[in-house]
Formats: sequence, structure tokens, C-alpha cells
Amino acid sequence: MKKTLVIGATTNPERYAYMAVNSLLEKEHPVVAIGKKIDELKGVKIQVKQIPFKNIHTVTLYINPVAQRDYYNYIIGLKPKRVIFNPGTANPEFYALLGINNIKVEEACTLVLLATNQY
Repeated sequence: MKKTLVIGATTNPERYAYMAVNSLLEKEHPVVAIGKKIDELKGVKIQVKQIPFKNIHTVTLYINPVAQRDYYNYIIGLKPKRVIFNPGTANPEFYALLGINNIKVEEACTLVLLATNQY
């Protein structure tokens, strides 16, 4: 199982980040989450601060490239194996920084990866 940090998490069921948390849990991946407000989604506490989570395999992004800048150092410091850039989050500047730090960049949809067993 791949411990995953969802950045942009929300309790709004119409948002893809909400669906991603649910799908990750259904596939039994451990999930931690950061969003705009403290909340809880299916037992996952949504944090608002950059918590130094341990053993993160994957970071999946649901925030735009401008908002991502506040997370560059944080994500690199977590040393994940990969960062998934979901549709609408493409960020070549961040790709370069991740590459320098030997972190795999994946332009993909977390929901599709999970649904097709490619996660």
C-alpha cells in the first residue's frame, strides 16, 4: 500500500480531491490530507498546516500551480517517491525541482490510476 498525501483535500463531494480520498481508502491506501480548513473525511483528518508526515510514498495535488509554490520545499522535504499532478495542476517549474531531488513526476489523474489498477 502506498501512503498518500492529498493536497487540496475537501469534504465537498463534488470535488475530485474528495473523490480521490474516497477511492484511495477503498483501495486500502493509507491517506493523510491537507486542505483549506480543518475537517474530517471518512476518518481522515484534513490538516491546514504542513505537517511533517512520515513515509509518504505519493503526493497527489489538487491545487493550482501558483498555490503549489508554498508547498515546494515542504513536498521535497517529505521525500516522496512520486508527485501526481492531476488535470489542471501542471507545473513545469515544480517538475524541474522535483527531478533535481530524484522525485518522480507523474501527470495523471489519481482517480483513473486507481480505477485501472495502475496506482
